[in-house]
Amino acid sequence: MMAGVTSKAPRVEREELERRMLSPLASLAAETEGRENTEPECEIRTCFQRDVDRITYSKAFRRLKHKTQVFLRPEGDHYRTRLTHTLEVARIGRTIARALRLNEDLTEAIALGHDLGHAPFGHAGERALSGILGDEFSFKHNEQSFRVVDRIEKEGAGLNLTFEVKNGIMYHTGDAVPSTMEGRIIRIADRIAYINHDIDDALRAEVLRLGELPKDVLAVLGETHGARINTLICDIIETSYYKPEVNMSERIGQYFDRLRTFMFERVYLNPQTRLEESKARHVISELYGYYLENTKELPPEFIKNIDEDGSKRAVADYIACMTDRYAIQKYKRLFVPVGSS
Repeated sequence: MMAGVTSKAPRVEREELERRMLSPLASLAAETEGRENTEPECEIRTCFQRDVDRITYSKAFRRLKHKTQVFLRPEGDHYRTRLTHTLEVARIGRTIARALRLNEDLTEAIALGHDLGHAPFGHAGERALSGILGDEFSFKHNEQSFRVVDRIEKEGAGLNLTFEVKNGIMYHTGDAVPSTMEGRIIRIADRIAYINHDIDDALRAEVLRLGELPKDVLAVLGETHGARINTLICDIIETSYYKPEVNMSERIGQYFDRLRTFMFERVYLNPQTRLEESKARHVISELYGYYLENTKELPPEFIKNIDEDGSKRAVADYIACMTDRYAIQKYKRLFVPVGSS
């Protein structure tokens, strides 16, 4: 009990407020399925609020600011990084959660953690590591995000997050669906965020011109970045209110799918967008080969997992945690001769 504050701990008051105010479909902090390692409750914060803080203060979260979203060598200050993408997902997610009377804290925690496992150089790095590891190990960024919070952060101890947060992180993409409504919000908020902000970045990079965007799609979803996000959020809220799923309406969903297909064809698979991808694959491949032969040079939190996971997995974990610039620095130090002065 916090002396001199209230008759009840703030956490207990918040949990009672959730019971009164949230939808029957919401995940309640007081009814969490818990943490893998039991620990005393915080008097002030609910379990989901604590998870938001643990992720925000983690090293993996800080590294997101130097990880590529789409464009590997953007010229300008205003391109998205993996961090700004994450923050946009969190804002979209909280807006939807509040309107549907679901748990905003859980939604935010999942959003902040969903991309912690992304390799350097965006999806190019993910494809590079997946190709290197082959069939022996799966490398998918959602699974790696789970590994980061569960086994890599805090010098290998993990963040000991609640089941609901880890489940939302693991299943924010792929065939399986999160077990909570809040996790399902982030699954759809992620797509809304990246499709729309990648349009913005593609226009800035002159990979796209505004007139090339499908006019009938813009007429329905909106001509501007903000208008499209507003249309999609409002449609999800209207379609999903007091229903056990989080979806767009059929009509809006069809237009959104067309916009997503357009982006894959014109941006994500565009040779101009992927000019640097072969270089990124080379850097990751060379680093992987070096550290596989020199595992003693890995940081201690990765070495400790070798006995259980094997050298290949431990090296992949280390490289996946690198930022773009750190990977390049390591590559230069290991493979580029230092010129004489």
